[in-house]
Amino acid sequence: MKSHRYKANSILISSTLSFTICFMIWMVFAVLGIPIKEQLGLTETQFGILAAMPVLSGSLIRVPLGIWTDRYGGRIVFFVLMLFCIPPVFLLQYASQYWQFLALGLWMGLIGGSFSVGTPYVAKWFDRKHQGFAMGVFGAGNAGSALNKLIAPTLIILFGWTFVPTVYSVILLVCALIFWFTTYSDPKHQVASSVKLSDQLKLMKNPAVLRYSQYYSVVFGGYVGLALWMVSYYVQEYHFSLTQAAFLAACFSLPGGVLRALGGWLSDKYGAYKVTWAVMWVCWVAFFILSYPSTDMSIQTVNGSAQFHIGINATIFTILLFIVGIAMAIGKASVFKFIADDFPNDMGTVSGVVGLAGGLGGFLLPIMFGMLVDFTGIRSSSFMLLYGCVCISLIWMHFSFKPLQKKEILKEN
Repeated sequence: MKSHRYKANSILISSTLSFTICFMIWMVFAVLGIPIKEQLGLTETQFGILAAMPVLSGSLIRVPLGIWTDRYGGRIVFFVLMLFCIPPVFLLQYASQYWQFLALGLWMGLIGGSFSVGTPYVAKWFDRKHQGFAMGVFGAGNAGSALNKLIAPTLIILFGWTFVPTVYSVILLVCALIFWFTTYSDPKHQVASSVKLSDQLKLMKNPAVLRYSQYYSVVFGGYVGLALWMVSYYVQEYHFSLTQAAFLAACFSLPGGVLRALGGWLSDKYGAYKVTWAVMWVCWVAFFILSYPSTDMSIQTVNGSAQFHIGINATIFTILLFIVGIAMAIGKASVFKFIADDFPNDMGTVSGVVGLAGGLGGFLLPIMFGMLVDFTGIRSSSFMLLYGCVCISLIWMHFSFKPLQKKEILKEN
């Protein structure tokens, strides 16, 4: 008879591995979309729609998947989801028209809903003091975005882009089988049959749920949007090759996933509010600098005209992006620590709602990035948009928690 601790650790490891592969496939168009864009002659906006299409379906399915996880258990829901998404991944290699890529992207994108399945599944196997860390470790599967940027370019160069779907579908099948034979179920973790679906859905109206959804739309939505956009950004702005651009973009994606465990640990130790507040300020500073477009200025001096160039080179850009990746990784974990603290019995439903908000942010941002570039011609306009989003978030966060802080002060006095 295996101990509870053994089962919990086995579930954490297996679920994290599975989520890493799921996220790798969810972000596949970040790299695969570039040769497809060239093949179909897509505009920046069309490329943004293609890259974001899997994010749309993966976001919309998160609430139902979270509810099903609460009712039927995370093991069976996670396993079936992975199996269901194998066919569209494989069929990508046979698509030849834009609408076909969009349709398969929607189907394949359902795998992005695995987050709202794995988070409550993993969390319920750990006690309250260690839930933040456990969810952070699981959330480190976001590093699948970096894994995609390391694997896909090599496969594309050696065998062409049509070989990538074959490899990814085989990897997903193997991962699903490993998951099934290394995880366990506990009926106690399922919501009692007396709990109605309508009662679970009422949680969507809870002010706290809406507040956490807004935070997550910045730290996760921003992460997904940038993960999908940065390879193309490096190619277009700094003229790197696909392999070089993907590697540099991984400098953002990798810490943005792996260090989520650090965010869980910090949230357990210092509290979700303090950690999330610090994350927002770091992003505010970084996006302000990244927003500045490359500028040539001519200034009239007493000695004549003086020429100046102001711009961010690739090195500084990558360092700032690396810092943003770390901040977002920590922020993603701290937001879910809020959920674990406030909704321990409805984590599946609430994480589904919050995940939906974050996913929709990740869906809309690449499209808006493309529209801004097509409209303004300024590539750094994507960071201008993110800077504005963080400004709104900081203001909303301040006024949301101000009444709660006053209540705590009155209680102490």
